[in-house]
Amino acid sequence: MSKRPVVLVVMDGVGISDKDYGNAVNNAYTPTLHELKATSPNTAIKAHGLAVGLPSDGDMGNSEVGHNALGCGQIYSQGAKLVNESIESKDIFKTDTWKALVDKCKDHGKMHFIGLLSDGNVHSHINHLMALIEQAKADGIKEVRVHALLDGRDVPETSALIYLDQIEAFFNTVNDDHFHACIASGGGRMKITMDRYQANWPMVEAGWHTHVLGEGRQFASAKEAVETYRSETGVIDQDLPAFVIAKDGKPVGTIEDGDSVVLFNFRGDRAQEISLAFDSEVFTEFDRVRKPDVMYAGMLQYDGDLKIPNNFLVYPPKIKHTLSEYLVKNNIRSYAISETQKYGHVTYFWNGNNSQKFSEELEDWVEIKSDVVPFEQRPWMKSAEITDTLVEAIESGKYDFLRTNFPNGDMVGHTGNYEATIIGVEAVDLCLERIMKAVKKVNGILIVTADHGNADEMYEKPKKEGDKPKAKTSHTLNKVPFIIYNKDVEIAEGDFGLANVASTVAKLLELEPDSHWLPAIIK
Repeated sequence: MSKRPVVLVVMDGVGISDKDYGNAVNNAYTPTLHELKATSPNTAIKAHGLAVGLPSDGDMGNSEVGHNALGCGQIYSQGAKLVNESIESKDIFKTDTWKALVDKCKDHGKMHFIGLLSDGNVHSHINHLMALIEQAKADGIKEVRVHALLDGRDVPETSALIYLDQIEAFFNTVNDDHFHACIASGGGRMKITMDRYQANWPMVEAGWHTHVLGEGRQFASAKEAVETYRSETGVIDQDLPAFVIAKDGKPVGTIEDGDSVVLFNFRGDRAQEISLAFDSEVFTEFDRVRKPDVMYAGMLQYDGDLKIPNNFLVYPPKIKHTLSEYLVKNNIRSYAISETQKYGHVTYFWNGNNSQKFSEELEDWVEIKSDVVPFEQRPWMKSAEITDTLVEAIESGKYDFLRTNFPNGDMVGHTGNYEATIIGVEAVDLCLERIMKAVKKVNGILIVTADHGNADEMYEKPKKEGDKPKAKTSHTLNKVPFIIYNKDVEIAEGDFGLANVASTVAKLLELEPDSHWLPAIIK
């Protein structure tokens, strides 16, 4: 047992930028954060790109890879990088899964690709989709249909037509007398299909009716759908309503018996529910009307323990030597808490893509149920409830290591609502003050950090002076804070990232860090 408990707070989406324009972190009233930075040892650490296993430092971090790195102390090839390597080596096309997908639909069916159509590289990449379609053609598939979810979140908010034009140009290069690919349906990622943590099943139901059944408002092209909805509603891409592409009143790509379906997203959180809808024999979340006899596969297996989905194309990194596993071996009692939106991050992703505890006796996990309302309407989210419960756990004296995630900076930041995001950041700051008092009361040690930036850049830079600010809804490439409160330590020299946090936690718990981990941030 450690002499002093250690509490780690992840302020999701709270990055560091010296620019005040559109910065909901700098422009929020955050006396607690200011006090911490002024009086406690602190530094800035990397939370994107190579530091979290992504292909380049031009790639934004995200909560999944961020919590993987925080929880395992190492850098693994992740997400896009993992898929890139598999496509480059052609290993993805040598799998039994790919062969089964081809065999299912080669003679009489269609191969369908569902996923986020952008190059945001957080959930998906358009290049992966094009590589899959090229191979489908090479393997003798005759008909391909794309069900395009529109982004506007990991990329500029009204950039959908860029990607639609790109995929249509690609279709023109591969379509011929023996092969035909086209878009069959789509809609905004926050309207259909891509719910997560079972927070809003009607989103998935809407996606099922759109992609599978071909029900909904019909258009001659995806471009026509986007332009029509923009003129009618004015909403950004992620909120565009569902659409079905039809010819002579008939949908061009319903999903039928004998077809194959690939979900080409590589990130797991927003891929699980639609996967369950395709995979589950007994399914009660909504009426599927009909369940077509298809071969279904994900780009990755989005939950290895729950086997979601049953079939997948790229194997995940085998994350070993996690902090949780190490703490259990050292008889350290730990506690994890967040609300639904980020509960999986402090448990499943933190534990190395493992939905099971390493010890039922030594690990306690608590989920505070998120509200199903638009985040900009309730930007404080469940921060108070998380704090109430966490403070009680700190003061109980039962735990040696406690961790939490406040989703506000990320979830409210993604809405593009600058004013609401300021409130979200301020809510977290209020909670930090209460946590600091609880930590001080038990003579504990507090670590405050973040998993990536978001709220720190809420506007795209205007193209010319005088232009109205345009919301930026994606993560940022900025570093994140790393602060240690109530412990006199010296920050080590080095260029640190999220994967250096595990060793730091171990040292604060007076343990020798695991030899597999990157060095600690403190001397």
